[in-house]
Amino acid sequence: MRIGVAGSVGVDNIMTFSGKFTDSLVAGSLEKVSLSFLVDSLQVRRGGCAANISFGLANLGLSPILIAAVGIDWPDYEAWLSRHGVDTGHVQVSKELHTAHFMVTTDSELNQIASFFPGAMSEARNIELKPIMDKAGRLDLLVISPDDPEAMLHHMEVALENNIPVAADPSQQMARMSGPEIRKLIEGATYLFMNEYELALAIQKSGWSDQEILQKVKYRVVTQGSNGARVESAGGELIKVGCPQERAKVDPTGVGDSFRSGFVAGLVWGLSHERCAQIGAMVATYVIETMGTQEYRFNKEEFVGRFREAYGDDAALELASVLTIQ
Repeated sequence: MRIGVAGSVGVDNIMTFSGKFTDSLVAGSLEKVSLSFLVDSLQVRRGGCAANISFGLANLGLSPILIAAVGIDWPDYEAWLSRHGVDTGHVQVSKELHTAHFMVTTDSELNQIASFFPGAMSEARNIELKPIMDKAGRLDLLVISPDDPEAMLHHMEVALENNIPVAADPSQQMARMSGPEIRKLIEGATYLFMNEYELALAIQKSGWSDQEILQKVKYRVVTQGSNGARVESAGGELIKVGCPQERAKVDPTGVGDSFRSGFVAGLVWGLSHERCAQIGAMVATYVIETMGTQEYRFNKEEFVGRFREAYGDDAALELASVLTIQ
């Protein structure tokens, strides 16, 4: 199964704040906010939604095709992803701009305030899927993660024209995109990924109700933080999956991306939606235990062992039968 992952590649500037953001918010004065937080640490790491999802898929033994626009500082990042099994041969490299930058601060309650500078990602709108498929073969599934909005919509249009199933993940770009743009992404999705806040934002900006959004897609996957995730469909499917016990809560950056990588891997292996969500939650647990979105490591024995602890023997045996990593 050939998986394309379209979206951002970026450099993450990850900062931690020992207090709570909410302690600095004044009720009744939120229309004019001017805040500064003295952070305790700064980590500069590789990131970007498409890169994170691709890295997760590769760690699970798959070879995703990264579809993204990157900057003149790409060579080091490219070597890293290639070494870990990501197909980077179709990435578009800018002649002038640097790779996108993501700046995020996390407080003691794991709340986050973030900013994103697109840089070379703004050139993603120039990427065409057809030449990529001419070289790599027809895609069996296209993941459309946060990217230049024009690129996201264009990829959706081309995928639908070619009958390619789409896993749509608008997430961080929801705040930037208009209601009509969000509706186009939702309507074309076979799988729609959102967290609870993003779903509320989609309802607000699209003008559709929760049920109307559900009826527009084949399946909707909603992540719920420490409460796990649910998979639902207008046809009545409702699956709820809890999270494995984490060994530490270090940083939540990239947790959503890693969940998507595990879920998509389960789809590739032909597993049930319950098992897909469980794999996603397991990979996400590894990410929250580490600083950085691509710093986690596991082997087959360890991953299956922790999966058994979280979801039982039958689930672990099924995963072990398809997981090809050593």
